[in-house]
Amino acid sequence: MKVIARTDEYTIYQKRNERYAVKDSARAWVNGDAKVAILLEHKLIEAPTPKAPEPEPVEESAAEAGEEASSESAAEASGDDAAEETA
Repeated sequence: MKVIARTDEYTIYQKRNERYAVKDSARAWVNGDAKVAILLEHKLIEAPTPKAPEPEPVEESAAEAGEEASSESAAEASGDDAAEETA
């Protein structure tokens, strides 16, 4: 691993696979949000962007279901009339 930056509080290493590792002054590995904050401070990584939530088509599907139900009931009603006429 190659040393990228060294401060009194931590040391930043770059691994062979181009990723970063951070050790604190007690020689313990730093992980999680603390590691991300350190790497962002040194501009070694870009801030992760949250995924945009997909819009839920609840209203549209409810309206479509209502239309389908009304067309089905109309088909049933016309089918009942046809059965009565043939008898």
